[in-house]
Amino acid sequence: MKLQEKLQEYRGRGKAILATNFYNLETLEGILSAAREVKAPIILQLSKSSIDYIGLEMAVTMARSGLKEYNVEGWVHLDHGDSPELARRCLDAGFDSVMIDASEKSFDENVRITSEVVEYARRYGAHVEAELGYVAKLGQSQGNQVFTQPEDASRFVRLTGVNSLAVAIGSAHGFYKDPPNLQIDLLEKIRQATNATLVLHGGSGIPEEMLLKAVSHGITKINLATEIKDTYMRALRQQMEKTSEIDLRKVFPLAITSVTELIKSKLLLLT
Repeated sequence: MKLQEKLQEYRGRGKAILATNFYNLETLEGILSAAREVKAPIILQLSKSSIDYIGLEMAVTMARSGLKEYNVEGWVHLDHGDSPELARRCLDAGFDSVMIDASEKSFDENVRITSEVVEYARRYGAHVEAELGYVAKLGQSQGNQVFTQPEDASRFVRLTGVNSLAVAIGSAHGFYKDPPNLQIDLLEKIRQATNATLVLHGGSGIPEEMLLKAVSHGITKINLATEIKDTYMRALRQQMEKTSEIDLRKVFPLAITSVTELIKSKLLLLT
């Protein structure tokens, strides 16, 4: 099933799919182990920096092989693509879905760039996600939010034909300096204004009750990245402090397990 079809199915059921970034073989294995155990679908995300680190062909091959090996229903997605060129490269390499993020540009420029990617994705029948509003990225101020407005969301989706829309409703990338306060009433209005499936970025650190409320009011894809990196590195540091072992095959498994437990908890929450 194509990702756009799965997300629309989940929208109709009032559910959400977890979208997880992976950074190496170990984080990928941790994610897939959790999805297999819970029997849940998963979206495997790669950012530009992860693609640069792993290599495009290697990254997509790892993801595809992993989904097959673990017998998990899943899709490979470009997270925060910063250019149509990168989106095209990922689509040509076999990605199921790409996000083109022109949210920091003007509305008209965002429409133009997103439309270009949507048009290219049609040849593959691929899913396209875009972003509208201000969702603070790592290192950016989490104040001065520019929330997504329902009328803008409706017009943007109509003009671009995009499948999914990441909305600014109070979330931010990275860990929160202050407790997050998602604008659920605004989210509900956005859902009523458009048939596009809605995406919540900055899922790390949002309380469970708030996540569930967001799902019940229209979020069908939840992105998780920072918590995965943090969980993996904390477990790895703890293990390294306790051992002089140089065989990484004996050191890494506990860090992999920590990622599995994190993802399991998120998937069980959403199941």
